[in-house]
Amino acid sequence: MKKFLTVLFYVMAAVYPVVVFTLLVVLKLPVRILSLCVMVLACSFFLGFTGRNRTDVKKEKKALDWRPMVSSALFLIAGIVCFVTNQSVFLKLYSVVISVVLLSVFGSTLFFEPNICFRFAVMSDKSIAGSSYEAQVCAYCRKVTVVWCCFFIINGSIAAYTALHDFGSEDLNNKIWSVYNGGISYILMGLLFSVELLVRKMVDKKMIKAFSFTKFNADSRPDGHIVCFEGSWSDGVYKTWKDFLTDSAKMRAFISQNPADDWILHCEDYWYFLCTFTALLQCGKRILLTQNISEAFIDEVKKPGVEFLTDQNAAGSASIQDIIEKSDLPDEQYIRSVPQVDSDKTRILMFTSGSTGKPKAVPQRMTEFELDNAFIISKWAKEFTSRKLVTTVSQHHIYGFLFGSSLPFTLGVSFRRTRITFPEEFEKLYDTEYMIIATPAFLKRTVEIEEKLPLKNPFIFTSGGACSAELALSTEKVFGFCPLEVYGSTETSGIAYRQQNKDGLKFTPFDNAKIWLGDDGCLRIVSPYIKDPQGFATADLAEIFDDGRFILKGRSDSIVKIEEKRISMTEVENRIMQTGLVSDVKVVALQNDVRQYLAAAVVLNDKGKKQFENTEKYLVNRYFHDFLMQYFENVVLPKKWRFLDALPVDAQGKKHKLEIEALFEKQ
Repeated sequence: MKKFLTVLFYVMAAVYPVVVFTLLVVLKLPVRILSLCVMVLACSFFLGFTGRNRTDVKKEKKALDWRPMVSSALFLIAGIVCFVTNQSVFLKLYSVVISVVLLSVFGSTLFFEPNICFRFAVMSDKSIAGSSYEAQVCAYCRKVTVVWCCFFIINGSIAAYTALHDFGSEDLNNKIWSVYNGGISYILMGLLFSVELLVRKMVDKKMIKAFSFTKFNADSRPDGHIVCFEGSWSDGVYKTWKDFLTDSAKMRAFISQNPADDWILHCEDYWYFLCTFTALLQCGKRILLTQNISEAFIDEVKKPGVEFLTDQNAAGSASIQDIIEKSDLPDEQYIRSVPQVDSDKTRILMFTSGSTGKPKAVPQRMTEFELDNAFIISKWAKEFTSRKLVTTVSQHHIYGFLFGSSLPFTLGVSFRRTRITFPEEFEKLYDTEYMIIATPAFLKRTVEIEEKLPLKNPFIFTSGGACSAELALSTEKVFGFCPLEVYGSTETSGIAYRQQNKDGLKFTPFDNAKIWLGDDGCLRIVSPYIKDPQGFATADLAEIFDDGRFILKGRSDSIVKIEEKRISMTEVENRIMQTGLVSDVKVVALQNDVRQYLAAAVVLNDKGKKQFENTEKYLVNRYFHDFLMQYFENVVLPKKWRFLDALPVDAQGKKHKLEIEALFEKQ
């Protein structure tokens, strides 16, 4: 019954001006009789909405729908005032009241987000909430809400004018009021709806749409969409979405014929990596991502039943090039029949870069990777989608995978097929705007040999280590952009970010990350990217400020005891850098039969090389020893020194502790 009354009420509210016109102008009904009809109708609706059916007695009490009740009350008040004054104007002002109420409702949501049009949008399409384009939809809906507020102001003003102005006779007044409020205003609303629908379709085409490895289908991108390019963008050598569907289908066909569950994957070519990684996910395989494909490492990992896919020459592997380039073309139906992937059930083992010399496998899922991407997209989607992407980082490292493969694929950003390996390659990237994914080590190599690069409006992400203040300044000078640093690890994924020309040394935690200090002074982290609900305990010493931001103060494993005195190896490194003669340094703790002591591996910069040219090594040692004596006791100073052209690092620029320690075994 209530549903019937609700429908009847809204129909009556919509045709209210027509009813008033018919009763007053056509049937010449007296105003008081009309007002009585309105009051009876309002009371009937009010009682109907507030009554309870017998079937409702045993049910839980539900909240009443207040909107028709309020409208019924307004009808009743208008009828009473009209009856007392014998003036029809009060019945006509109902249209004005409706405009004022709608203006209040729509307008209030501009100050108390989310705006009402966005709420309607989410109700009709629940996929908007939490999507990569949620912020864009909300911004668009805010503009639509403002337009509707303007309409209600104009419409209410005209409705008030037609209700209050005397056009010469009562009949003419009623006709003009009825024509506008019962006809023209609805036509204007219909036009506004239609125009907004057309604009919405145009805006929708420009929305940044995200389709992750587990969420895309064959029609997610146009067949001609450029996924990757070779060399620089203007070289014109591209791989398209159709190429991706085809090549990943070839890999899927090959993998599905093999019952093996575990597959080692190593690809230097980003295109081959993309197609193969996608195919492995679609076949439900466990993926072992490793940057190390030395024979000894592969022998350790490649157990019986484990397959190995690579684009490199490696024993016991299947060639990805041969599979993709030489396989028969699958039929169109197979190419476009993209298997669905459950991100929660994906299995990925990502081997750490092995800063201790012993890589370990960290279990991962696409679920956490996609959450990480979603946050980056929510903050920097426009920066990504307005550029082409190049990277200096291996996709086998979590940072390289997330920013160099997963993010560009998800956002539909065209990426370079091969990694930048030499700083001189940046000189060729002047043809368009680029997003650069780099490490501090690579940026350091670049600023040492480049003065000013001819890049167009670049945007630089860096991770894998902290940039020094000097490096951040030099990068901004050479590239024209101060790098945006992301703090995280294989175990935690992204946690915080900073841009030193704005934030100084302080990191800002991601919105979805909770951080605090443990008893040992190290950061503790809880975030959606960490599967353990207890969070993750890092070895990073930090200081957290009142605003929630923090600075890093070295590693807890960099604190050692020398002759019962605690000393930070990171602090010793920082002091050595303060000489202005060093471009890189690593201090390690060594142990002999008697005691523990420090040793320093140093890379001199041009100034240092010039100052110590033709100087005997013991005098160079003495210089640094005397400099450090200003800050530390003699007993804790490095006892051994090695001066090198470069420190041993991996592709991410991370210094390998065991390899550096081995330097001091050489006499």
